[in-house]
Amino acid sequence: ECSEIGDDRPLTGCSFSRDASMLATSSWSGILKVWSMPQITKIATLKGHTERATDVAFSPVDNCLATASADKTAKLWNSDGSLLMSFDGHLDRLARVAFHPSGKYLGTASFDKTWRLWDINTGTELLLQEGHSRSVYGVSFHPDGSLAASCGLDANARVWDLRSGRLYCTLIGHVKPVLGVGFSPNGHLVATASEDNFCRIWDLRTRQMLYSIPAHKSLISHVKFEPQEGYYLATSSYDTKAAAMVNSGLQTN
Repeated sequence: ECSEIGDDRPLTGCSFSRDASMLATSSWSGILKVWSMPQITKIATLKGHTERATDVAFSPVDNCLATASADKTAKLWNSDGSLLMSFDGHLDRLARVAFHPSGKYLGTASFDKTWRLWDINTGTELLLQEGHSRSVYGVSFHPDGSLAASCGLDANARVWDLRSGRLYCTLIGHVKPVLGVGFSPNGHLVATASEDNFCRIWDLRTRQMLYSIPAHKSLISHVKFEPQEGYYLATSSYDTKAAAMVNSGLQTN
């Protein structure tokens, strides 16, 4: 329907606001931009990171947004471009960020082999989670907020109980780094995306893999469930294609 040049450097992430009235984009330039939708008119430019921005995510409860950067920090912003908070503590560049469903907490994934949980009101680090043997690339939260999932370059995804801080299970099956992880809306399933070109679906109730889907001809960079009922998955890939798959894993388009 429309198109817009987001930056003069490659874009690394995008996120819709909760009411879909705004879209935020992140770029290798280190600059974030907020656009009004559906006209795609720029309404704010966010400057504060000193190296490339690697991800951006809108809060699920208000119009603030969080960003991750190779400068080892995550930042919290108002949608008007004003900086609210900086989260400092990681020892290497950040990959992705994700809000907890409550909107009160922020998860950050880093190449320092940890993911961390932060209180967005105080900037306090609530959890420093180790366990991956290589860089952590992504983090995602269960719809009810009780669990978190992380994925990394060690080819594994891990599910953590946020109430106890303990590991719930490790999802072993990919043979190359896992770059994306996401929960289904009902919370029963986890999807993972990997450099091995496969998307895999896991059942948290049995802690077993349900489907292994050869979805692309090159690495899969991310995976997301359709957010209302979870009937579909969407994947993005370096083969220049996006794929939509029914939840059963039996069909792709």
